[in-house]
Amino acid sequence: MSFEFITKLPTPAEIKEMYPLSTELTELKEKRDKEIRDVITGKSDKFLVIIGPCSADNEDSVADYVSRLAKVQEKVADKLILIPRVYTNKPRTTGEGYKGMLHQPDPEKKPDLLAGLIAIRKMHLRIIEETGLTPADEMLYPENYRYFSDILSYVAVGARSVEDQQHRLTVSGMDVPAGMKNPTSGHFSIMLNSVLAAQHGHTFIYRGWEVKTTGNELAHTILRGAVNKHGQCIPNYHYEDLNLLLDLYNERNLKNPAVIVDANHSNSNKQYIEQIRIVKEVLHSRSHSKDIENFVKGVMIESYIEPGNQKIGEHIYGKSITDPCLGWKESEELLYYIADHVG
Repeated sequence: MSFEFITKLPTPAEIKEMYPLSTELTELKEKRDKEIRDVITGKSDKFLVIIGPCSADNEDSVADYVSRLAKVQEKVADKLILIPRVYTNKPRTTGEGYKGMLHQPDPEKKPDLLAGLIAIRKMHLRIIEETGLTPADEMLYPENYRYFSDILSYVAVGARSVEDQQHRLTVSGMDVPAGMKNPTSGHFSIMLNSVLAAQHGHTFIYRGWEVKTTGNELAHTILRGAVNKHGQCIPNYHYEDLNLLLDLYNERNLKNPAVIVDANHSNSNKQYIEQIRIVKEVLHSRSHSKDIENFVKGVMIESYIEPGNQKIGEHIYGKSITDPCLGWKESEELLYYIADHVG
């Protein structure tokens, strides 16, 4: 038999009961969710910055990083909403390598998914309690979303998942903003079809149940660049790209037209320092057109305490073990720059 059934995992309800979100933190999250919702729907002109490590590999350093974000948030609260990237699932192009905290809560030990689920939930709870910031994560596995549905204020669907039916249908049952990235091909229509599917209700099989959803009006697009047939990166954050995407939005019956620009990945050709220039260009595009200003709701930035990345086992505190990230010094300066140049 090709499947070896290792461990029967607890249900999401059981994990939530073991590690509950307190009433106080639930109320805090509801407040944050409303603020973020208002940006996506256009009721608020604040700007979203979804920022943090490529992968959240260490609870202490991630909590340290988010505590620094929280101090900045206090100073820019009139202009920006900072959403910490606490990405605990790492998609791998070939299926090899570190797959994130879900698989390996300790990157140097063997996979243990139960320990991973618990480690992720404990880390999220710690971050919310210590900083007051509610996080974002990427939904790599749709069936795992409900383990963290009471904690996350933002969900991203990656370039390799956005065409998948189960991802689209699962987003249709969420009540928080979900960003659908363009596929690696860069095809805008595929991304917009994904938003359309997510904004409508569906009946489907989920975690052994027949379920029915009402649709998620907060589903929107994320531009992350593309890769051509020769493996070369093609950016899609320029003014012309934003204008084209807005035109395509207007041709469809989609709610709450919105885009987030991912400044790394194929937009930067994974040259992490280029994120600074790219964010500044996006802000310039917003200043050039009121329509683009209203359409571009935020940016996504990969950032950690130390710049660059390291190999697993080097143990440099606060440095990415996956894709290279901006360091804290450059990140903090960029956040203040953004605050000074929006609105």
